[in-house]
This record gives sequence, C-alpha cells and structure tokens, in this order.
Amino acid sequence: MGLAWMAPAAWNSLEFPGLSIPLYQQSWDQIRLQFPLEKDRIYLNNGTFGPSPFPVLKAVQDSFDKTNRTGNYGNPGSGREKIAEFFGVKSTEISLTHNTTEGINIMAQGLPFQAGDEVIVTTHEHAGNAIPWLNRMSLDGIVLRVFEPKDTQEENFKAIKNLVSSRTKAIAIPHVTCTTGTVFPIRQISEFARKKGIWTAIDGAHGAGTFDLNLKDLGCDFYAGCFHKWMLGPNGSGFLYVRENLLDSLQAIYVGAKSEKSWVLNEHETSFGGYTDSAHRYDYGTQSTPLHEGVVAAVDFHQQIGKARIEARIRELNNYLFDGLSSIGNLEILTPKEQNSRLCVVTFRVQGKSLQEMTSSLGANRIRVRGIHEANLNAIRISTHIYNSFDELDRLFESVSQI
Repeated sequence: MGLAWMAPAAWNSLEFPGLSIPLYQQSWDQIRLQFPLEKDRIYLNNGTFGPSPFPVLKAVQDSFDKTNRTGNYGNPGSGREKIAEFFGVKSTEISLTHNTTEGINIMAQGLPFQAGDEVIVTTHEHAGNAIPWLNRMSLDGIVLRVFEPKDTQEENFKAIKNLVSSRTKAIAIPHVTCTTGTVFPIRQISEFARKKGIWTAIDGAHGAGTFDLNLKDLGCDFYAGCFHKWMLGPNGSGFLYVRENLLDSLQAIYVGAKSEKSWVLNEHETSFGGYTDSAHRYDYGTQSTPLHEGVVAAVDFHQQIGKARIEARIRELNNYLFDGLSSIGNLEILTPKEQNSRLCVVTFRVQGKSLQEMTSSLGANRIRVRGIHEANLNAIRISTHIYNSFDELDRLFESVSQI
C-alpha cells in the first residue's frame, strides 16, 4: 500500500535498515541513504529544488491516504507552532504560503507606499523578487534604486547606505542571491534600517534550511521563504514572517476564512470585524494538509540532524567546492571569496565557452546544475546540500576541467 513504488525498505520512520541510530549520530554517507537520489547522477542543483528525504515523502503520502480514505480534511495549520519555533519566532508571526514569491507579493503589495517612495533592490534578483516590486512600481509609481552586489559584506552594506535617501521606505534584497550565492549582512542592514525608519523585506528562498536561522535575532521586519529548496520539503509550500508589531503596517490584500476576527453578511447587516491579530490574516483559500504534513516532517528531519550541524556541513562542502573550482585555470569564479559572503553556492564561467556548451558538457557526464541567465551572467551555478559528497565534487572538478 501507499509508497510501495518508492524503495519500501526506507519507510522505517527516520531510520534506514542497518542504521537504526538517531540522525544526529549518523554519518553524512548514512544520511544520504535517506534520499531517493539516483546513484548514477550527481545532483548539484539544490538551489532550485531540494529532493525530499524518505520521511518527508512518507508523511505526504500517508496524509493523502488518510484524507482520501476518511474524508477528514485535516488542519493545514496544525504545525505552525513547530515551524515558528524552528525559525525562532512566535506562531502568530508566521503566515503559511505556497512559495517564496507569494510571500514577496504580500510584502510588495501590502506596504503603504506612495508614488516617489523608494525601494532598494539588487541587479541579481530572481524574477520572484524582481517582478512583484516592478509590478508595484508600474501600478503606483514607486522608485526602485538598484545596486550591483559586491565582493564583501562591508562593501554591500556601504552600497546600500549610499542609496538611502529621505524617500527610502524599504530594502528588499535576498538573504542569499540566486545568482552567485552572495550572502548579505542582513542583521547589520536591518539594524541600520530600523534606526532610519526603513522596512527590511527579505527574500529568504536560500536562507531557510542553510543557516542556523533565527529570524528574531536576524532583526528583519519581513522574511519570505520556501520549504522546497534547502528545507527539503514538498513543492508548493512556503512561509512569510511578519514582525508582530508591523501586522497593521502590512495590509492584507488577499484574504479568506480565518483572516478575520468576525463577519456578518445578511439582509439586515453587513459588517467586517477586522483582521485576526496574527500573520494568519495573510493565509487565504484552501491549503494542502498533505503538503503541510511534509513540511512538518522536513522540519523534524532538520531538527533531528541539528541545524548548526547542517550549516557546518553546507559550509564545509562550499569551501571544498570553491577551492577546487578555483584551482582550475580557465575558470572565472563569480561567487565572492570572502567566507562570510558565501554559504551554499559557487557560480563560475569557463573562459571561451557558452552557457549551452558548459551545461551540455556537464549533462553528458550526468551532472545536474543550473545555468544562470539572471543579470546576463551566462554562468553555471553549483549548489550543494548535506546529501552531496566530496567524491561527487571531485568528479565535478574533473568534468569541468574537460570542458
């Protein structure tokens, strides 16, 4: 029954046959066995999609089975407290979305901008962060002030400060860029912005599941993220963090059941009792209980390995990757060398080779990567997670050197 088509031997909760020890005690090779990754392919595109481990897949399938057998709709928000705890905030500060872009749209459409108000962004935005702000510009005449990401956190902080004016209302940048993996000093930027009365609206697509992330300590006002990348959860699941004292500053545009405190609609009275006193006001419409159960399982998976241990492993792989690619003579490394400015990505170009030539060559060697078209970089992005190995990266180096 259920997931019989998916390596049934793996469905032993968070254990694998022969490895009946807690995840936090397992080696990385043992943890790799928790994923249904093809053995003859090297998967290095976690920045687009993070394959889910078996416990997450099982949680989703079990929930689908239960829902369809019993007709019990379930409660998609039942794990909100656990999600909030994972990110170090209150459950009332978390809205459950379908992806990062939805959270960004809530920020971009809900903040009270007027024509001429300025929002700071980068030249390296993913379309999911660029288009919502460009849309608000088109609709209401806000001004986007744009800067090119630099090689150090100090330089990036300075670039942002240099763009701030009396009309600046928000800084809407990624925690980690989707292009070169540049890490911005969000805590420092948020502290500066708050003193200036400027909102910080962060694209956290590559921050959730990589850092040992505590959003309260990070200090930003708003943070949109997803669960299908570094969190290793199912597609179609995301979150938006809204600092609780800013709930009434961020207008809810799309609303539905549970967004409100009360409402009346009949022949004698029509009234709206206002929004619920939490970020739940931004939740609207039907959400998938099975996907939500997968998110909760993904959070458990991270917690049982250890958030700090996961970040340390991601950094270890990134350093090995950066050093290995840097040793290949005909490459241009676009990711910053400064360790604080990188975490989970290394992006490069092979001199004299087109993007098509680079991706085709690596694809022929069964290596899955992502081409970076954003900002006209025409480069290759390598993004590694805990299931990757040094041996896989050595094989990547060999393949890249032959392009």
